[in-house]
Amino acid sequence: MKRFTLVVGLVLVCSVVLTALVSLVWTPFDPIRVVAADALLKPGWPHLLGTDAFGIDIVSRLMIGAQTTLQVGIIAVSIAAVVGVPLGVLAGQGSGWVSEVVMRASDVVYAFPALLLAILFAAAFGGSTWTAMAAIGIATIPAFARVARAGTLHVMASDYVLAARSCGTSRMGIAVRHVMPNIAPLIGVQASVAFATAILAEAGLSFLGLGTRPPTPTWGRMLRDAQNLLFGDPLQSLWPGLAIALAVLGFNLLGDGLRDYLDPQLREVS
Repeated sequence: MKRFTLVVGLVLVCSVVLTALVSLVWTPFDPIRVVAADALLKPGWPHLLGTDAFGIDIVSRLMIGAQTTLQVGIIAVSIAAVVGVPLGVLAGQGSGWVSEVVMRASDVVYAFPALLLAILFAAAFGGSTWTAMAAIGIATIPAFARVARAGTLHVMASDYVLAARSCGTSRMGIAVRHVMPNIAPLIGVQASVAFATAILAEAGLSFLGLGTRPPTPTWGRMLRDAQNLLFGDPLQSLWPGLAIALAVLGFNLLGDGLRDYLDPQLREVS
């Protein structure tokens, strides 16, 4: 089916976004209120997915967790794009030494994974949502820089850019008028893939206790709290794990679908 991947990815992503938006104004139960008498209830009514070891409704915690996931993803990807894209364009337009300096610096940052950066930041500033967002964003900068550089090199080799340069158009003018509009689809695809990476990184950091602090629910911490109940009540770990998997799958499929749709060489033949 044509654009099936794009449609499925869009549906999953919209589901996560809609869940986060709804949770801003409504959740079935208080997501942080402990009710010891309702601990470890099985799925049913009124707790559709049951309750955790503290008697808190799992659906409510998952809904609030979607907020944190989107917040971290949006800020982290924005940091990476705002810094990485201009550096990539500069490397693609600049002379040989400029490109080398930018890309070698990018390689140095790329050597530090988001998890390692988060541990360093947590040691220096303490674990928090902002620490996780900064670490994930900085670790993702090289990916945006490389994509932007590759796209810029391709655009700079085109005839219309050569004509613009012969007319005296500055590099800034070429970047704004020609480079950025043409590499925007590439950046969009990279942003979608980076968002999926940010979701996994945030979940891992929360699992290790380096992300959002309690009592704010996150999917990673829900997995951490459920690990002691893995054999006695496996559903406790199933729901947050499934939420993470579907969110990551949605953004990955959205990125693949956008790539296929925007690249003429990869579009399906009707």
